[in-house]
Amino acid sequence: MKAKKALKRLNKIEELLSDVIDQFPKSTDGLGELLDSAKAAVGRAKTAVNSQNSPRAAKKQPARAATARQGRLSAEGRTRISAAAKKRWAVAKRKGMNAVTGRPLSKSA
Repeated sequence: MKAKKALKRLNKIEELLSDVIDQFPKSTDGLGELLDSAKAAVGRAKTAVNSQNSPRAAKKQPARAATARQGRLSAEGRTRISAAAKKRWAVAKRKGMNAVTGRPLSKSA
C-alpha cells in the first residue's frame, strides 16, 4: 500500500477512535485506557509511515524531446507537398483521369 493511502486510512481510524473515546465513559472496566492505548498505537504507526516516506528521492521528470514543435510542417515542407500534388494532378489530367477519385473524366461537349 502506498504511504499516502496508508496515512489517509490511519487518520480516519484516529478520528473514529477519538469519537468513540469521547462518547464512551472512561470509568468502565478499563476500556477507556485500552482505547487510549489504541489511539496512541495509531499515532505511532502514522509517524512510522511518515518517517519511511520522507527520505525517498523524488522521481525525475521524463526527458523532453529536443524539438518542441514535433509533428508540424515547416513552410518548405508544405510547398514541397503542394508541388508534388500539382504534378500528380497534371499527370492525371493528361491521362484523362480525376486526380482525386481516379475515375475517367466525363466527356461533355
